[in-house]
Amino acid sequence: MADEKDVLDAVRRALHSEARIRPTQGPIRLSFADGTLTMEGEVADIAGKKLALEAAAKVPGVRVIIDRLHVRPATPMGDGEIRDQVRDALLEETALADCTIRVFVKDKLETVREPANPTGTIDIKVEDGIVTLDGDVAGWGQKRFAGVLAWWVPGSRDVINGLGITPPEEDSDEAITDAVLQVLEKDPFVNAESIRVQTTNAVVHLSGVVPREAERELAENDAWYVFGVDKVINRLEVRP
Repeated sequence: MADEKDVLDAVRRALHSEARIRPTQGPIRLSFADGTLTMEGEVADIAGKKLALEAAAKVPGVRVIIDRLHVRPATPMGDGEIRDQVRDALLEETALADCTIRVFVKDKLETVREPANPTGTIDIKVEDGIVTLDGDVAGWGQKRFAGVLAWWVPGSRDVINGLGITPPEEDSDEAITDAVLQVLEKDPFVNAESIRVQTTNAVVHLSGVVPREAERELAENDAWYVFGVDKVINRLEVRP
């Protein structure tokens, strides 16, 4: 059995070796027992969260990770405001027009839209800035896009995408690529026409040219937001 101190020391070294893992409220808190690593804290962005989880998962002895890492919100918001903004984003998205939308208000589930012939249901709950999406939708594209829209709300600290797919649908790299492209095209701060996307074994590769470093980072974060993406390799070049 792996020694607790050795594993924790190895995880800390792995986290320190990746410059983009930027904790915002002190170091990431770690505990380890019986092969299970618990990670708690806040990091600067979604890339930092995903890279921290990836770095820890590679440490010998770590079999399971309990993810309690959150992302610093771009704009501090209360749970009600986050919930309402997620609700409105889903209501306004034409790709989700055939979904029933329901929200939890003080632990009571309220229906805010029910199409005549719904093909899916999305339930929204927000607690301590963490958005949980539950229910079922008609395909991976709807599941992924709903999750990204929740991430885009500036007060969101984390998104737990528990949406099921009904009827069951096999996932693929092509489906992930399509979702990333859709997200980039939706993002008003990114010029999707200048970005090429390729996915291999759930690893997304971004290439092309963007005019600003901020846009390069936004495009990478957009790819990380997509459910099922294991890694993002950002080869976008910045040319003003």
